[in-house]
Amino acid sequence: MNLARLTPDGRLQFRGQTFRAAFGRGGLRADKQEGDGATPTGTLPLRRILYRADRRPRPHAAVPIAPLAPTDGWCDDPTHADYNKPITLPHPAHHEELWRRDDLYDIIGVLGWNDTPVLPARGSAIFLHIARPDHAPTEGCIALALPDLQRLLAAGCTGIEA
Repeated sequence: MNLARLTPDGRLQFRGQTFRAAFGRGGLRADKQEGDGATPTGTLPLRRILYRADRRPRPHAAVPIAPLAPTDGWCDDPTHADYNKPITLPHPAHHEELWRRDDLYDIIGVLGWNDTPVLPARGSAIFLHIARPDHAPTEGCIALALPDLQRLLAAGCTGIEA
């Protein structure tokens, strides 16, 4: 696996390059729980890339890539059977809409956290995505400026060690 390394001071290092990164407002935590705002520590494999084909060209990456649709979502309700899984909207449980008005999810790297197996309340929707312009903390994801995210993916990154 070609892993990038996330540092506690907000840097992502990969193959001699260092990128400014945003991570969870709750810091880095080994005991990640739903709603704590933390980014989980450990090895987070990059499962696949989703992107807004209406806004961006297909990114280059070493993992599978698929376009998003307006009906794509992600269940973050720990009491529902679809918890921490992609869903089609509308959906009865609490969820995130992946087709956003802002550009943060124009490119989404689905990170492997709490997915083999999925455990209730251990955290959901941990993504690698585009950072806000000020690199404000996320709800638990890892975020990079768009050019940095594109460079990281094109360089063959297949996961993050946080």
